[in-house]
Amino acid sequence: MELLSNWCSNGSLPESYVLPPEARPGNLIVPLGKSIPVIDLQGKDRKETIRQILKAGKEFGFFQIINHGVSKDLMDETMKVAEEFHAMSGLDKERECLKDPNGSCKLYTSSYTYPREEFHLWRDALTHPCRPLDQHIQFWPENPTTYREVIGEYSVELWKLSCRILELICEGLGLSINYFSNELSEAPKIMINHYPPCPEPSLTLGLRKHRDPNIITILHQGQINGLQVFKDGLWIAVEPVPHAFVVNIGYLLQIISNGKLNGAEHRVVTNSRDARTTVSFFVYPSDECLIRPAKALVNASNPAIYKPFKFADFFIASNVKPDKEALKELIYKSTA
Repeated sequence: MELLSNWCSNGSLPESYVLPPEARPGNLIVPLGKSIPVIDLQGKDRKETIRQILKAGKEFGFFQIINHGVSKDLMDETMKVAEEFHAMSGLDKERECLKDPNGSCKLYTSSYTYPREEFHLWRDALTHPCRPLDQHIQFWPENPTTYREVIGEYSVELWKLSCRILELICEGLGLSINYFSNELSEAPKIMINHYPPCPEPSLTLGLRKHRDPNIITILHQGQINGLQVFKDGLWIAVEPVPHAFVVNIGYLLQIISNGKLNGAEHRVVTNSRDARTTVSFFVYPSDECLIRPAKALVNASNPAIYKPFKFADFFIASNVKPDKEALKELIYKSTA
């Protein structure tokens, strides 16, 4: 498996990257001037902020946040080191990701399932655990030389921000504000995606339509368009807002909220001019964690839509060996 960035400047799109017509980005119109809500986390009225988050989480499954407390300098340094990593040679990148004999630091192209894919995606990805920091940082890349320092500080700040957002969501749903302060948020990860300029953006995608298989994602998307959210049968572009974060509700949070929040489907389109690099902070549970609708949100008039399941089983059915029918069977209660 050769990294996309090793050869993508050859000038043509290989057949294995050409998606079937119904999956190509050119087929659905993205409405202009419509985008996801932008929420100010420093708003004076906490109840109003919570209301906005829950409304956006239900209607879009996505929102952007400003005045979030993470410094602009740290955001800029993080994007700089992420771009520098992906600018290194393929051999150097691979060497930097082999420090853990257990393979916790992963570098791959397209997706986890590259060898079994019928069609490939136009991206390279680096991902690794980030908490507890002292257990993982020694396995992270040492080059670029500032990687560990910058991404370490960034992961600490994003952890704090994720806890703050989840507390606001809990308050809005009527759950204990500590509801996620346990194995439900035990295994956060950083992912740095890189989408090189693509010779035929209308024929392929950086990421296909999917829901994130986690609790929440906090995305630093930089200043280049690419992320699109599926709503009411249309794709909505998530316009970059300087130094904002994009937050999306994960599929697991949709399940825990018993459908009150929406783990929205989304995708990434490519472009022919600019490389695009993004940094995601994923809040994941532990593998053995049992996922189920919160008991406080289930009663006679609001029965559970989903049944309990182990996160490891969910992740296999959604990501490792994707199987829509197996996933449906795993999570949904029988209607019979």
